[in-house]
Amino acid sequence: MSEQNITRISLDGKEIILIGTAHVSRQSAEQVKQVIEAEKPDSVCIELDEQRYKAITDGNRWKDMDIFNVIKEKKATLLLMNLVISSFQKRVAKQFDIKPGQEMIQGIESAEAVGAELVLADRNIQITFARIWNGIGVWGKAKLMYELIFSIFNKEEISEEELEKMKSQDMLNSMLEDITVSFPRLKTPLIDERDQYLSQKIKEAPGNKVVAVLGAAHVPGIKEEIKKEHDLEAISTIPKKSIAPTLLAWIIPILILGIIGYTFYANPSVGVNLSLSWILWNGAFAALGALIAFGHPVSIIVAFVVAPFSSLYPLLAAGWFAGIMEAYIRRPKVADFEKLADDVYTVKGFWSNQVTRILLVVVLTNIGSTLGTIIGGADVVRRFIQIF
Repeated sequence: MSEQNITRISLDGKEIILIGTAHVSRQSAEQVKQVIEAEKPDSVCIELDEQRYKAITDGNRWKDMDIFNVIKEKKATLLLMNLVISSFQKRVAKQFDIKPGQEMIQGIESAEAVGAELVLADRNIQITFARIWNGIGVWGKAKLMYELIFSIFNKEEISEEELEKMKSQDMLNSMLEDITVSFPRLKTPLIDERDQYLSQKIKEAPGNKVVAVLGAAHVPGIKEEIKKEHDLEAISTIPKKSIAPTLLAWIIPILILGIIGYTFYANPSVGVNLSLSWILWNGAFAALGALIAFGHPVSIIVAFVVAPFSSLYPLLAAGWFAGIMEAYIRRPKVADFEKLADDVYTVKGFWSNQVTRILLVVVLTNIGSTLGTIIGGADVVRRFIQIF
């Protein structure tokens, strides 16, 4: 049995065997099978959380999703990010005629075959996304969504050499590689914290011999972090948002309302013009976002009407209203949920499936509304300064 991509660690009388894999490599899956069958460990740790484990083992999971709750609980962006990453993985897997996550599936099956206890060793993916999301600011969020959404359009094939190179990257990291250059802080929640989480779960796994199936990007970090103790609760909480963005989110609308209110008092006709500028910029960009998502005409109108008002009240978002309207008018059918795993593979599928279209309406409308707020607010201030 080849020892390539295998790291052996002795720790407190426990033998730990790390298998560094590529998430879309047939050879990785075969190596996982060989190692587990040969070593017959007490425990097998896999780089999955409960949510992704169910996604792999339960092909019908999408049928239970309530799209209205996804929007109301503000999870549309996180779900869309998850589906885009799934799309990237599926394209690579289809090119090489392999099943996405096959090495994790193999780890699950081989653990059962040798009677080993299965340990889900990764942090909840929504917590990882949330910690990423909270750490990059407004422009970072816009760029991240741009990178993710437009990655759907990338149809370049990956060479065998590039596939092997992916063994040195985590799937999330390979998707977000470009933006981590612009936002180095992403490496902390994306790689470093997960190295700490994984290492703690691996060394706490039952038994004296443990095999861990991991994306190869995590192996170097885990070799170091496994020597330390880590507080899983501390790196599993969603940090509180900085007060500065919250204050700014309230200051901008108060400023805009103050300017427009004063202008109406001083010169009603100018006040009307400033109000129209605010409404048109906000409404137009939000409606454009819904239009790009191929939203229903009524959803586009809702985006246009709601955005100028929701932008003045930070606890609301135009995308929620447009998305709920889209879901109400074009309520997803069972077939949409059944085809979701395949539809995220193509651009056409992403935009035609009712589930992903609703998510796109929410996200793109919110992005448009944010841009409209910035441009519309700047235009209102500019006109006010020119006139007064």
